[in-house]
Amino acid sequence: MPKKILVETNGPVTTITINRPEVRNALDKETALLLAAAFRAFEADDSQRVAVVTGAEGAFCAGADLKETAERADYIAWAGHPEGPFHNPLKKPLIGAVAGHACAGGLGLALFCDIRIAEESAVFGIFCRRWGVPMSDGTTVRLPRLIGRGPALDMMLTGRPVKAEEALTLGLVSRIVPNGTAREQAEELALQIASFPQIAMLSDRQSVYAQEGLTEAEAVKIEMALAEDAKQKEAKAGAARFAAGAGRHGEY
Repeated sequence: MPKKILVETNGPVTTITINRPEVRNALDKETALLLAAAFRAFEADDSQRVAVVTGAEGAFCAGADLKETAERADYIAWAGHPEGPFHNPLKKPLIGAVAGHACAGGLGLALFCDIRIAEESAVFGIFCRRWGVPMSDGTTVRLPRLIGRGPALDMMLTGRPVKAEEALTLGLVSRIVPNGTAREQAEELALQIASFPQIAMLSDRQSVYAQEGLTEAEAVKIEMALAEDAKQKEAKAGAARFAAGAGRHGEY
């Protein structure tokens, strides 16, 4: 039987693929737990700096496997439960390579990512609206924080499909790429991010997540504290490289 979750590495980049194309990569309980385990393994591996998550054979993720849910609705909340795959943001960057449909829990998976790259034919939506299945994957929290309450409620209440161009306009995705290239381009971006000095990049990323719900003064204070380690360990050396002529004219 094929593995439901595939994990590959290329240097400092881990690619995690949901491998249930026969059901558009819907997550049954086993696959959801395997996905959570893959995320934890990536976090624990110091040789890995950035992860890409995608789906097999031209589909991202169709959410929960409703055939399984029809028989037993005792699944754990994917975001709220400590063992859920989308519980807390990872400690390292995660890029979503979205092809085909990212609906219901698949949208939740996309929202769990730091960056979302969508193919031209990608479609997002809360299609479980028609079946009475609630969102427990973080979408009701992360979607309005990303695109605003009004557009989020429009998607949430209507269950309508949102195509890639609209998703880009809403800020739901970061960029659109030709069909068939999302994984490749996500992995290229992951390698670029992995090449940067990591302490400063990770502390800046942590500050972005930490500022939610804080006043500006509170958030800036946290930013200052998070920046201190990079200032001591990376900033001087990096500035010296710049002063010596590296990185001019937009080169990384």
